[in-house]
This record gives sequence, structure tokens and C-alpha cells, in this order.
Amino acid sequence: MLSRSAERLYWLARYMERTENTAKLVSVYMNLLMDLPKGVEMGWQQLLRINGSEKEFYEKYKSANERNVIRFMLADDSYSSSLFASLSAARENIRTTRELLPDEAWEQVNEMYLCSKSELEIVANRRSRVLFLKKIIEGCQRFSGLLSGYMSHNHPYRFIRLGRNLERADMTSRILDLASLLLADSRSDELRQYETILWMNILTALNALLMYRQHVRSRVKGDDVLNYLLLDKNLPRSVARCLVEISESIAQLPNSDALPQRVVEMENYVQAIDTREATQLQLRAILDDLQNKLGGLHGNIADNWFARMED
Repeated sequence: MLSRSAERLYWLARYMERTENTAKLVSVYMNLLMDLPKGVEMGWQQLLRINGSEKEFYEKYKSANERNVIRFMLADDSYSSSLFASLSAARENIRTTRELLPDEAWEQVNEMYLCSKSELEIVANRRSRVLFLKKIIEGCQRFSGLLSGYMSHNHPYRFIRLGRNLERADMTSRILDLASLLLADSRSDELRQYETILWMNILTALNALLMYRQHVRSRVKGDDVLNYLLLDKNLPRSVARCLVEISESIAQLPNSDALPQRVVEMENYVQAIDTREATQLQLRAILDDLQNKLGGLHGNIADNWFARMED
């Protein structure tokens, strides 16, 4: 398998996961703001904070109001992590690797791209936005199902699995970064009254609310949610489970060099996190460090496989 093909499959998976995550994040955040009363200190700028894109946003827009943030997150093709930019990049990667994938996968991504391109102007309208985001999320999930059910689980599939889970772990850590607001000592009494709603929306953003209730069997509490989304090795979108998937994929790929040990170190780091003992500032530092380590792991993967000379 050529390294350039492996790289394109890896990035195809990352961009499709990013597309779904962005759609889901905006959708859940809209529901969250509707659940909270006016005056609670959560505005649209929190979406930028979660995504680590405040600097890029304010280079283009003066105010972080709903219209500007939604346009930036969904439709701005000059912002590399916007929904449309991610979907466009995914389409280009699958277009150049079509011979390795089921025809239905290309058709699904191309259809989503064309649909998005024709409907981006309607996202300013809330009702139209809800329908658009639902369509995108369902399309991404259909794409994942097509690959899982139609594609041989060989080296090409392993690079897809690798990219998907690295992107997924990164987004989970970013969503948990919102916890730094919820745990802040300075949060208002009004926000304290609605913490359960906030945590439930975080679980919903990661498709984990039902599994949380089955696993924890108690009311939704901040520390329990944080530990579940970080440490549970059975939940598909927990950081720990993503690392298990990454480890399994790397173990089945050739020339993995020192990567397995690097993943083991990350797994040990995550399992040692104790959110119950961490202050708000410490938790923010832990999550920032985790995101940096995931970025470092991506660098290791790229150096190991994608920078190699073609055989």
C-alpha cells in the first residue's frame, strides 16, 4: 500500500469525523441555549472556545453573535475546521482513493458535499439549520456504516479507523473543556441551578446519555460525567476507548516502530487523571495537555507512515 494512499484514507476518516462532530456540536449547543434561561453566562463564543478557533474567528468577525459563529463554524470554507471545509477535504481525499473503497462510500460523501454546497445559505435560519444538521449527521453515520459493513478490515480500513479515533478523542477532550466553565468557582448561582442540563447536553453531544445512565445508575453529576467520558473503555466516544481503538489499529499495521509504547504511555496518562481532586484550572491544564499529546501522536503517525519513501 502506498504511503500517500494511507495518508489520504487517514485524513478522509478525520475529516468525516470532524464534519459529524461539528454538526453535532452546533446542534446540541443550540438545544442547550434554548434550555437555559436568558442571562445565564453562556453565549455563542463558547463554541469557538471549545473548538480552539477564537483567534481565527476574530480575525474575520467583530462580534461572536449567533449569525457570525454559525456562518464561521458551518459555511466558512476559509476556516479549515468548518463543516463545509471538512466535508470538501473529505471529498477530495476519497476522490483520489476511490479504488480502495466501496463505490457506495464515494457516492455518499459526494452526495453530502453537493447537498451542503446547495444548502449552506439557509443555515442562518434556525428551522432550516436543524434539518440541515440532522441530514449531515445521518449522512456521516451512514458513511461509517458503509465502511464497516462493506469494506474488508485490512490495512486501508485500519488507517481509516486510526484517523477516526484520533479525531474523535480530540473532539471529546474539547467538549470536556467546556467543563472548565461549569466547575469555575466564579460561576453564578443561576448557572449552578442548571448544571444537570448542561452535563446532559454534553453527554448528548457524544451520544452517551443512555449508556451513562446504564453504567453509572445515578443522577447526572459533573465528576461522574467527566470520569465516564475520559476513562470508560467500553464507550465508543470516550478518550480511553478511542486510545484502545488506536492501539489495536497500530498493532495490526506494519512498521509501527515505537508507536505502541507511545499509545501505552497515553493510556496510562489518561487513566491517572482524577477529576475529583482537580481544580478548575488544573482540569483545564489537563485537557490542554491531553490535546497536545494527541497532536504529538498524530505527528508520530505521520512521521512513521506518511513521510516514508514509497516502496
